[in-house]
Amino acid sequence: MADPVILYITVPTKEEGIAIGRALVEENLAACANVTDGLTSIFRWEGAVQEESEALLIAKTERALVDSASDLVKMEHSYDCPCIVAIPIVGGNQQFIDWIEAETSAAAEGDS
Repeated sequence: MADPVILYITVPTKEEGIAIGRALVEENLAACANVTDGLTSIFRWEGAVQEESEALLIAKTERALVDSASDLVKMEHSYDCPCIVAIPIVGGNQQFIDWIEAETSAAAEGDS
């Protein structure tokens, strides 16, 4: 049964987001990845408030693949502590949700 999630991942550049997104899809750890450029992120890091330009990588996957996908992202990401969070998909176009499951099934079966 499908248990889809969205991975919300910030990256320093659009190019890094594209490379990570492509790797996730190639490894069947995500059905799809979207990269949006032009974020302004404000955050506290090492005791100081920072403001940086970033890009956003959104990947559609299954909950069972979150750990494997996160491991790949951490390996490919240039940040020491990348933002990788899984957000449950609680509804929507069932045909699209079924497609996520179908596209990630090879990786999910490998984790079993």
